[in-house]
Amino acid sequence: MFTFHGTNTILMWVVWICVLATLFVLNEVARKSKELGFVFFVILPVVLSILWFTVLKGRSYTDWFHLAKVYSSTAGCIGFWAIRFVEGKRKDGSVWRLRDYKLALAFPPLILAINILEACARDIEVGMVYPVLTRVQEEGAAHTVFQLMGGSWNFMNAAAGILNILTITGWVGICVRKKTTKDRSRDMVWPDMLWFWIIAYDLWNFAYTYNCLPHHAWYCGFALLLAPTICSFTVGKGAWLQHRAQTLAIWCMFAQTFPTFQDNSMFRVDSTYHPMIYAAVSFTALIVNLAVFVYMLRKVRQTGKNPYKEELYTDLKQYQEFKSLAE
Repeated sequence: MFTFHGTNTILMWVVWICVLATLFVLNEVARKSKELGFVFFVILPVVLSILWFTVLKGRSYTDWFHLAKVYSSTAGCIGFWAIRFVEGKRKDGSVWRLRDYKLALAFPPLILAINILEACARDIEVGMVYPVLTRVQEEGAAHTVFQLMGGSWNFMNAAAGILNILTITGWVGICVRKKTTKDRSRDMVWPDMLWFWIIAYDLWNFAYTYNCLPHHAWYCGFALLLAPTICSFTVGKGAWLQHRAQTLAIWCMFAQTFPTFQDNSMFRVDSTYHPMIYAAVSFTALIVNLAVFVYMLRKVRQTGKNPYKEELYTDLKQYQEFKSLAE
């Protein structure tokens, strides 16, 4: 599935583990501090943007997709930070909180859907533009050459991404985690976003990176997806989307600033460009997302609920566990 450019396989795994651990730790730092979260996702992106378009011009990525990812993921982090922390007092002394407004709660599913659609568009673009194995020069990243191989797998995975969007449910139930002595993070908890949807997303997104970023999938498809998933099932339960946005933004900022790490260093890892592997990965993503879609329709039929206006999985144990964390 992957081709290591480094001669030491053990070293490549050590580096991968370091990337995974670093993303996990930085996410923990950012989520547990209101002030550091602001620094990570407001101040730092402004400073780095100046560097990308001045000092690092010609070395940082300038193609539409990389720029869209770094800024849309950062926008997500800022929006989620605001939902968690923005509040104030009215003239009559009562307290208002941003998260009490439905319009604010519509932001997380919207930014999530936009991010998925960006990737679906890129999958379709690669499938149409690169029908055979083709050498490509990365826009803006000096001396970065990789290969793209479009095929039916791109269209299968784009379909999986659309299904993933359709199965985003229960956004009206988004809430904030209550402070405890063990966790003062005030994470943005989404009780209706459960393990089966997260796994379906991870499979789809990994297939996307394998299809469209074959020289980055080892890190941004494997380690980057695993870090928020581990966090959402351990120390940061129920807040997968927040963890996903934060780790994605951190990684994108790193990749924009140090593109050589995964592009032209001994730590670069490429796909093996085997059509059967491409097809198998995308087909798996499609089948799993189709299964989640069918399950959602079944629950809708059983409960009579509108999954886009109500929480759908309220009878499930994991939903109840996540909901119990809320303020």
